[in-house]
Amino acid sequence: MPTAPRAKLSQDRIVDAAMTLADRDGVESLTMRALAAELDTKPMTLYTHVAGKEDLLDLMVERVFGEMDLPPEELEWRDAIRTRCRSARTVLVRHSWAVPLLESRRSPGPQLLRHHEAMLATLDRGGLPLSLMAHGYAILDSYVYGFAIEEANLPDQGGEGLADVAEQMAEVFTSGLYPHMTRLAMEHVVQPGYSFGASFDVGLDMILDGLAAAVA
Repeated sequence: MPTAPRAKLSQDRIVDAAMTLADRDGVESLTMRALAAELDTKPMTLYTHVAGKEDLLDLMVERVFGEMDLPPEELEWRDAIRTRCRSARTVLVRHSWAVPLLESRRSPGPQLLRHHEAMLATLDRGGLPLSLMAHGYAILDSYVYGFAIEEANLPDQGGEGLADVAEQMAEVFTSGLYPHMTRLAMEHVVQPGYSFGASFDVGLDMILDGLAAAVA
């Protein structure tokens, strides 16, 4: 039987493959040679679509920002920020390799700039003075980025995965040396319905309430 024709190489297809490679193996595994192998082509062929690895990373960061929801203009400013931060968290758990890259690009693209402009406009709509806008945006992103990294790297939190973690920690808990950790684990973490992610909205509300109080 004749083999199916190979999909035509394009910049979008290269970025798709780079994202898949980074999601699966980590961004440190992303080289032009590894990417060419992923696409079943030669490394030099990639350079007809991307200038090099730094250009590729710029495009990947643009894709990540493009997957995040912008704060909706029709919502009250805190609700708009919540919508954006929840979306950003979901995207960054999916692409946890991206967090160190998001604010490191020397050639920010339109998606990145549009995203930042929308966030600043929303904070401005909340009546925050310029200095508080700067502090607020920095604090919000530090919280979202940090939470996403931690969440993406946690062991399985449900079913057998959680039971395995609890079993491995049982000797530590029964030693009596760590009573507060034992109480947290046994009375909270291993209880039905526990989710580490449930803390996200709690912390986000604390930040937004603090910003609103500072404005008031």
